[in-house]
Amino acid sequence: MIIVLKNDITEKEKDNIKSLLSKNKFKLNEVKGEESTILAAVGKLAMDIREVEVLPGVANVIPISKPYKMASREFKPENTIVEVPNNWGQIIRVGGSRVVSIAGPCAVESRQQMMDAAAAVAKSGAVMLRGGAYKPRTSPYSFQGLGEEGLKYLKEAGERYGLPVVTEIVAAENIPVMKDYVDVYQVGARNMQNFELLKKLGALGKPVILKRGLSATIEELLMAAEYLLSSGTDKVILCERGIRTYEKATRNTLDLSAIPILRSMTHLPIIVDPSHAVGIRDKIPPMGLAAIASGADGIIVEVHCHPEKALSDAAQALYPEQFDKLMRDIEALAPVVGKSVAHIRAPKKSTKTPVAEKTTGTKKEKISCAFSGKKGAYAEQAIDRYFDGSVKAEPMDSFRDLFQAVVDGRADYGMVPIENSLAGSVYQNYDNLTAFEDVSIVGSITLRIQHSLLACKGATLDTVKTVYSHPQALSQCHNFLFEHKDWTQIEAVSTATAAKLVSEKNTPENAAIASAVNAKLYKLEVLKEGIEDDPRNYTRFVIIAPNHLTCDAEEQAFRQQLGEGSSPNMASFMFSTNNEPGALYECLGIFQEAHLNLSRLESRPIAGKPWRYWFYADAVLDETVKDKEKYVRKVLNALKAKAEDVRLLGVYRGV
Repeated sequence: MIIVLKNDITEKEKDNIKSLLSKNKFKLNEVKGEESTILAAVGKLAMDIREVEVLPGVANVIPISKPYKMASREFKPENTIVEVPNNWGQIIRVGGSRVVSIAGPCAVESRQQMMDAAAAVAKSGAVMLRGGAYKPRTSPYSFQGLGEEGLKYLKEAGERYGLPVVTEIVAAENIPVMKDYVDVYQVGARNMQNFELLKKLGALGKPVILKRGLSATIEELLMAAEYLLSSGTDKVILCERGIRTYEKATRNTLDLSAIPILRSMTHLPIIVDPSHAVGIRDKIPPMGLAAIASGADGIIVEVHCHPEKALSDAAQALYPEQFDKLMRDIEALAPVVGKSVAHIRAPKKSTKTPVAEKTTGTKKEKISCAFSGKKGAYAEQAIDRYFDGSVKAEPMDSFRDLFQAVVDGRADYGMVPIENSLAGSVYQNYDNLTAFEDVSIVGSITLRIQHSLLACKGATLDTVKTVYSHPQALSQCHNFLFEHKDWTQIEAVSTATAAKLVSEKNTPENAAIASAVNAKLYKLEVLKEGIEDDPRNYTRFVIIAPNHLTCDAEEQAFRQQLGEGSSPNMASFMFSTNNEPGALYECLGIFQEAHLNLSRLESRPIAGKPWRYWFYADAVLDETVKDKEKYVRKVLNALKAKAEDVRLLGVYRGV
């Protein structure tokens, strides 16, 4: 059973609860979360749970019927995110709406081999480095690994490229040697049911990748995970690596059906190892893609710069070029399944420079803010106003590129249009907030939008035949365009992009709807100003920033100067409801009980779940509340008890 403790429980009350459960032969594990603490009591239910419910300090008791208690969805309805920090100040997260790639050779063979492999996989987009220092081989005469020497090479290569180290542990006695080198322990298929090893690994509290055994059932895999969880760690990643069947055409049979099945049974993240599954180099990339399509949180693959010389698993090691192609294909596939690809950011440098500058080597560089479109876009004007001209505006080709740039570190912030007073929501960016969990909203600004019709010199309203602009701008100028029904309307990435395109075409038949600012930038003339349907035309932008970095004191000072975290007046939530009557009503009731005014509520379809929706809620915070962050956390905790899935998008100051 799961015992949810009250926030104000005393130590004496907690001890009384533990004493009662211990007397009834329950094994206890205390799990402290951000909002509440729970006791996981594992054992045969030989007592009435009402005896526990009435104890002082108990908020709720949840019975669990599954044999795998702590790994079950009953124990934790929301998905677990396993965090692995690197040496560059970044937190690599496995799970949720991101895709991670772990790559490297099967075995560590030499220092140069590891340096070359790490450089290759890092360049292509891997976020962790794999390699075996201890190799459990079928034959005692096969290469067994370099041991601690290999661990040193692995760690050195990983730290050079910001890649946390993943390596297999074959015996518990290796723990003292490995603990200073390893970021993520890997339990191989042959050790999945080595329960004594699992107990000792779990007690370390470090992340563990648990591979499915050669002939293990899904339930047996979850029971093995239970050993890790019940021993102390909450950072378990399941790995499907193929099972042994009658088929001989491949090394194993990759059971991709296990991915959606596991997803419904457990909250733990799931990755796939296509290398060991098929064992044939050319067959690995399509199975890696299939793994992502089936819902896996990532892949772990073998990559060797010279596989023909590999001392282990040569036939299944990808060439760096093959891995690079696979990563580019995954980048293309990820948006289709509603996910984003995790990347390693460049290492953080000293920021001991003027407040809006950062140091790159010996050169001072301004803090950057990305926006979608070309120079002159409304988003660029919003950047200039919000940051008061102190940051560098970086144009991006699309909204998705903007989000990815913030995640990857190519930009420090992003300026994202979220809604317009006339045309409504920019739904694409609500979807991007879903896919990119490694960004948070840190601020917002509202900008008045004034549209003009721009064209090259010599053009008039009579010569125009085609008008270019962003779809939102076209919608905002509906009445004006209705008067010119013969004009062909063509959508552009942004209004500034449209202006640039018209400038390049340089013919009187083409015009753009954009800000008058673009006329000077692109040497165009203003044919007509104020063509929006309503002068009360405003667009609200949100400012996004990465949330997967360790923020040092100087960076925090810069953020505070911008107003981040200081006297927030807005909070944005994203949640999905249970599929039952009154589910949305109950969730909205939480905001009402907290006296939060919802200024916006939107719904968007959940990828892969027909007729299920994400709800986005903007709540206005009461200015009289002192600790707004703590207050929002309480609301979030209450929402988690009612909703199927919840995410806090940000607590920020809107201007």
